[in-house]
Amino acid sequence: MKPVRAYAPASIGNVSLGYDVLGAALSPVDGTVLGDEVVVAPAAEFALTVEGAFAHKLPADPATNIVSRCYTHFCEALARTGRHAPIVAMTLYKNLPIGSGLGSSASSIVAAFHALNAYCDYPFDENTLLIMMGELEGQISGSVHYDNVAPCYQGGMTLMTGAAKQITVSLPVIEHWYWVACYSGISVSTAEARDILPRTLPMDVALSFGRQLGVFVHALHVRDAELAASVMQDVIAEPYRKALLPGFDDARQASLAQGALAFGISGSGPTVFAACPDEQIANNVARWLADNYIQNDDGFCHVCQIPAQGATIRPE
Repeated sequence: MKPVRAYAPASIGNVSLGYDVLGAALSPVDGTVLGDEVVVAPAAEFALTVEGAFAHKLPADPATNIVSRCYTHFCEALARTGRHAPIVAMTLYKNLPIGSGLGSSASSIVAAFHALNAYCDYPFDENTLLIMMGELEGQISGSVHYDNVAPCYQGGMTLMTGAAKQITVSLPVIEHWYWVACYSGISVSTAEARDILPRTLPMDVALSFGRQLGVFVHALHVRDAELAASVMQDVIAEPYRKALLPGFDDARQASLAQGALAFGISGSGPTVFAACPDEQIANNVARWLADNYIQNDDGFCHVCQIPAQGATIRPE
């Protein structure tokens, strides 16, 4: 049993117009590691070590870490198949900030399950593993949703089907778009960001949501970038969540003025994203956001594209 290392990229949940049903993986064009990593190695007893830039933001007790819960969940699932659960030592490299809106918990969960599955010679297929990932993500956010774990695991842009047999479908992406992701440095609780939303929506809002999502999916398939960008407005969450994000309206106005096609909240925030028609405009938007939206030393800004591949495995 040789050690393995799994990498799981950051992701944009919702992508503005697809609340809880649309997500996209992120890959910085400069090669920056923007995602968590988990190493699984043989051991005499289970242990979890946490390292990385944001390790100090996690609970000190490894037993409460989501990666430890992933291991327990994975072993229980293995036992139901009649297989013996391995004893391992796990190391989490926490490279994503907690409560950032970049799928931080999803990244840890995906990296943990992907590493464990590879270490055990892939006893679970992709759909089964996705269900496990969604269940663990639900323990943190309060509800099972796949808009971060699915693109993080599978790569690309994914649409959630709501069907257990095939949880997601992969969507085409506008290949020449660049995506600026800017984390302000503050933390926003996913649970808090969900609680701030109304429990019911007016009929006209529900119709706008369905129309926009349908048009967007069609536009991606016919490669109509202008049409896709025209419907990228969040009518469900952004009107309420932007109150949790200092400087959001100014950042939107400045980004659009510099040529961004669309601007929105990544997941629950405070990370914002801007879809840009080319790399030069993306760089200009990134510079403005880095100078004006970031609020402390934890913040960062990256120009990204949407990678075709999500989580990866390599020998340790």
